Amino acid sequence: MNPIIVAIDGFSSTGKSTLAKALATKLGFVYVDTGAMYRAITLFAIQNKCIVDGKVVPERLIAALPAIELRFQFNPTLGFGEMYLNGVLVENDIRTLAVSQFVSKIAEISEVRQLLVQQQQAMGKDKGIVMDGRDIGTVVFPNAEAKIFMTASPETRAQRRFDELTQKGEQVDFEAVLHNVQERDYIDTHRDDSPLRKADDAWELDNSHISREEQLDQVLAFILQKTNQ
Repeated sequence: MNPIIVAIDGFSSTGKSTLAKALATKLGFVYVDTGAMYRAITLFAIQNKCIVDGKVVPERLIAALPAIELRFQFNPTLGFGEMYLNGVLVENDIRTLAVSQFVSKIAEISEVRQLLVQQQQAMGKDKGIVMDGRDIGTVVFPNAEAKIFMTASPETRAQRRFDELTQKGEQVDFEAVLHNVQERDYIDTHRDDSPLRKADDAWELDNSHISREEQLDQVLAFILQKTNQ
């Protein structure tokens, strides 16, 4: 397939990253998890007192942005790039519920979004990339050749997230996870800067009741049809 940009957007815990990784492998493209970038900045904010008494202090984080270095380093065993924050591998640290509770609030900060959008656009300048996030098809790559918008019921997404966290050994309550999913949905769709929304030319995929294999097959068929390749 000729190199194109595949933009995958959608709500939290819809499996965007899982689909994007599989799709990139199938197409021989580069995979970029923009959610990991926002999560890494959130982890930095937690570690550096930019979140105080459960509230984000934007001016502290904005002042610290020049000191934040984000880098994906390919792990051949896993088959995708892992996130490094200022030279430290944080791939597991950024997937905790503690980070999830604040990532949407961090992503509301315009200066954070501006910085990361610039980096993301630079990553896609040569195309041949699958990128997932919240505003890829609407802001980062509005001219992407293929756009997918993923959704599923809040309960389905909360159960997936709950299972993922408990498998990692975290002690979490399902109702707390569901509340986090619903809160993130509200923040993501109501923020002033680049709110989560389906691009006009995106294909909506509700994966509440389909397997990962069926999902991948459907998306591949959509991309082939969209690009006539």
